[in-house]
Amino acid sequence: MKFKKYLMFLLVAALAVVLVACGGETDEDNSGETDEDNTEETNNSSGETEGSDDTAELEGSVVIDGSGTVYPLMSRIAEEYMVNEQQGVSVEVSRAGTGAGFDRFLAENGTDFNDASRLIKEEEQAKAEELGFEPFEMKLALDGLTIVVHPDNDFATELTNEEVQGIFLGEYTNWSDINSDWPNEKINTYGPNENHGTYEFFYENILEEQDLVSDINLQQDYSTLVTLVSEDINAIGFFGFGYYDSNQDSLQAVGIDFGEGAVTPSLDTIGETGPYADYTRPVFTYLNPNLAAEKPQVMDYARYVLEQTNEFAGDTGFAPLPEDEIQSQLEALEALQ
Repeated sequence: MKFKKYLMFLLVAALAVVLVACGGETDEDNSGETDEDNTEETNNSSGETEGSDDTAELEGSVVIDGSGTVYPLMSRIAEEYMVNEQQGVSVEVSRAGTGAGFDRFLAENGTDFNDASRLIKEEEQAKAEELGFEPFEMKLALDGLTIVVHPDNDFATELTNEEVQGIFLGEYTNWSDINSDWPNEKINTYGPNENHGTYEFFYENILEEQDLVSDINLQQDYSTLVTLVSEDINAIGFFGFGYYDSNQDSLQAVGIDFGEGAVTPSLDTIGETGPYADYTRPVFTYLNPNLAAEKPQVMDYARYVLEQTNEFAGDTGFAPLPEDEIQSQLEALEALQ
């Protein structure tokens, strides 16, 4: 009996040893699998990081100010860039006007870009040189200066260029001064103020540097101009085609007769050559290349702007540029690096 108990004891002890050994093997195997999995996950994580570097995921900000005319196009490009291209980059687009924008651009710690509805001036170029950089000019699209009246105006739907000049120079006071069949009502003139390149283009190119009529209502904000003209039956104003195009329900574009019949601005007639050439102008953004060299997101955004400007030009009221002109600018931009 004692012997049987002893055998039983040995059997239980042996079984315990086997169970402990098996348990140890199980823990060791599980531990080994976990280590292997962790190593694989670490390698995968490292690979993903390398992949994100390869796709140039960027962070930081891009600061843009300037032309209210260019604003709809630039803000559309900025939105697409932040949503679909670089979600870690914040692109801030403001619209102080071309001249006011150049003041911010041509300053210590100035903006990265300045949108402009005219070429940079000699004095602005000189200021940039004092600050130690050469602004890089990026031509974005073509805009057609548009003369607008109230939608219910059924008489001044077509004007000659000389009549437009006479209205905004104050040579005509009432509509009937232009045509005796028109209402004997005072003409109310509207336009953007001196901060805007559109004002300068109108003053220099349309009025040939003659002073605007003294009682013209000049505004900083284009949406205010749209409202003022849309609520005044005797109004006539001017601004870029895009602001008319997006408000056709409340404005009427005037056809301009340059000598061969009236031409109404449209994406088909706006061009540096063609029927609306006298009222057509290029629009730009100017890049500070020094800031682009310091901040990768700025250079990346500049490249994206040129690649996408034709894609969104028509949607925001601009005629697109020839593709070879865009490609030439892209090559010049790449040469900055």
